[in-house]
Amino acid sequence: MSIRFSLICLILAGATALAGCAAPTAPLMVTPAADQPAPDAAPAATPAATPAALTPVKIGLGYIPSVQFAPFYVAQAKGYFAEQGLEVQFLHGAETDFLKLAGVNQMEFVVASGDQVILGRAQGLPLTYVLAWYRKFPVTVMSLASQGLDTPQALEGKRVGIPGMYGASLVAWKALVYAAGLDESKVKLESIGFTQAAAVSEGRVDAALDYVANGPVQLRLAGKEVNVIPVSDYIDLPSNGLITNQQTIDQQPELVQRMSNALLAGIRYTLAHPDEAFALSLQAVPEAGGSNEAASRAVFDASLELWQAADADIGRSDPAAWQEAARFMRATGLIETDVAAETLFTNQFIDAAPAP
Repeated sequence: MSIRFSLICLILAGATALAGCAAPTAPLMVTPAADQPAPDAAPAATPAATPAALTPVKIGLGYIPSVQFAPFYVAQAKGYFAEQGLEVQFLHGAETDFLKLAGVNQMEFVVASGDQVILGRAQGLPLTYVLAWYRKFPVTVMSLASQGLDTPQALEGKRVGIPGMYGASLVAWKALVYAAGLDESKVKLESIGFTQAAAVSEGRVDAALDYVANGPVQLRLAGKEVNVIPVSDYIDLPSNGLITNQQTIDQQPELVQRMSNALLAGIRYTLAHPDEAFALSLQAVPEAGGSNEAASRAVFDASLELWQAADADIGRSDPAAWQEAARFMRATGLIETDVAAETLFTNQFIDAAPAP
């Protein structure tokens, strides 16, 4: 039986609650002119120009507030969103819920991985990926170095933990099996929830799938030597980026352009000034500081490696990666219909962005 995901079971109450995500700019109020001054009176001072109202926009970041969202906090703190005429509110919650809302045009922007766009398109949701943020797919298979599990084939005969049979972790596992020629029948895949670091450390599983900036960082901070098998070493999949829907692109292309411009500036500044970007992230997420600051910095540094790119490539999607991802997901039964790669992404807003 094929495994596939469902994004379409939209809870209408949730859609209604967020239906006001893109409130229009308030109309300009004109005050009637005062009586004209007498002919011999001094000319009235010219009133200062009223700043243009900012357009309120909500963006679903998924997960919880974290230093892993540094470029967004930087874009907010440095005024890049405001410069683009945007008043941005960050929302945190389930990525799939946000994607459902974006798919029915109840939310303009979501941050999620490229595989979710493929899943959505295969089920009729007109999602479009408009800006690449992560340059590498972030999921890895981690294990204690003492296990000697440093290749996909070494996992055969082992217990591998996964948060659940869904999401980026399952896509990553299927991608590794597909690209590395791993005999999946020889691996015991176990759902362990989001306890990967503890499960590996305590020997409840031999290895586990996790984000490279999460579980492996936790284990190393605990003094453990860790082996990782990054999925990105075996297959190039479109990773986390900015997603919208086709209706927003068609009807409000300037909104998508402004959001892209601001986020590009935030990513570039974060890469060029990591210490300041980290400090700004701690202001946005105070709970990441204090006794948690050392761990938060380790997570931040590991995340930076996933965002690194030549300046000309920042934000840009690789068409070949989308073609390969759509092909692999169809071949493994993650989707049950062919999806044209050119419908999944666009580079038009990257091409039109101002030069850095």
